[in-house]
Order: sequence, then structure tokens, then C-alpha cells
Amino acid sequence: MKPIIAPSLLSANFADLRTDIEMINRSEADWLHLDVMDGVFVPNISFGFPVLKYVAELCKKPLDVHLMIVDPVKFIKEVKDLGTMMMNVHYEACVHLHRTIQQIKEAGMKAGVTLNPATPVAMLTDIIGDVDMVLLMSVNPGFGGQQFIEHTLDKVHYLRELIARSGSKALIEVDGGVNIDTGKRLVEAGADVLVAGNAVFKAPDPIGMIHSLKSL
Repeated sequence: MKPIIAPSLLSANFADLRTDIEMINRSEADWLHLDVMDGVFVPNISFGFPVLKYVAELCKKPLDVHLMIVDPVKFIKEVKDLGTMMMNVHYEACVHLHRTIQQIKEAGMKAGVTLNPATPVAMLTDIIGDVDMVLLMSVNPGFGGQQFIEHTLDKVHYLRELIARSGSKALIEVDGGVNIDTGKRLVEAGADVLVAGNAVFKAPDPIGMIHSLKSL
């Protein structure tokens, strides 16, 4: 089974988003990954809903919205109104995670949970059966272009085992430092979805890079 490829718009040219989104539309990319940062949960600010609305109007791929923000439950309606396929919230940002997952699904979206690098996979034991996807951060969230954290490969193995034991159908997504080399190892470890930012948007041939990642 070929991996799902979700280029991260965080690495696109913000001065010419239309061109980069049109490239994504023409490519073999499966989803578009959107990182929303608030400068509180992570030490950076990315883009807000006015920009996301514009992106959603242009993009023909399903939207994978990753909220790196405090209290993400407040924005379920806004995320839904974009036509979002998957809403991803951080385990570390949700006091009542089960309730948040329920509300995301009630809004008609798929629900994903994200783990920071230092958060153990075991923390998902009681929720794994309720989520559609788990996103493992393979860098510390907040900035693009960081080096891949090797321990993520072990976490993919642990998560694959947890999914198998529980009977969950959750996908495993990995974000951070993904390129041809790390992507190949992640797929071999059991990852289903690869989020790639710089590897795609900084490549001489972004469409060719997406094809190469899709072929892993």
C-alpha cells in the first residue's frame, strides 16, 4: 500500500500561495496539511482562518488541519466551515480529550490526535479506539526545517502494536523532518501518512518529489 502524502503548507511561499496550491492540485499529493499555530501552545504564529478560507477555496485536495493551539475545541465550527476532512488536536492541549474527539466527529469531520516528541504512545491507550488518526511529531512543533528525531521510529512501532491490539482503524501520520530517507524508514516502520514541508516546497521539482514520496 502506497503512503498517503500530505504536503505541509507551512513551507510554501506565502507571497504566492496560489501558485503552490495549484502545484499541489496537479500533483499526486493526497491531502494538504495545514499547521495552525497560536504563539502560545507553540512559540510561533502561522496563519489564521481568513488565510485558511482562501486556501480551502483554491485547494482541491482534502484538508488535514493540525491545530497547534490551546483550547482547540473553541474552533471546531471554524475548522468544519473550511470543508476540513481531518481535524487534528494535540493530546497536550486538551483537558477533556474524549469529549473533544466526540465533538469533532459530531461536526462531521474525522478526528486526529497529535503527540509531541516527549509524549509516550501509551498515553493513547484509552482513546485509540475513538480516533481516526494519530499524528506523531518527529520534531518539536512550532517551526519547519528541523532535524528528524530518530526515536520517532520506535514510537511508530509502539503505536502500530497498540492499534493492532485494540482493533483500532487509526492511521499513523508523521510530521517533521520527512524526506526520502526518513520517509522510507517511517513507511517500513508502519506509518500510513507522511507530512512533508521543506522536502516538497524547497525541492527543484516539487511535483517530482511528491511522486518519489508516494512511491516509497
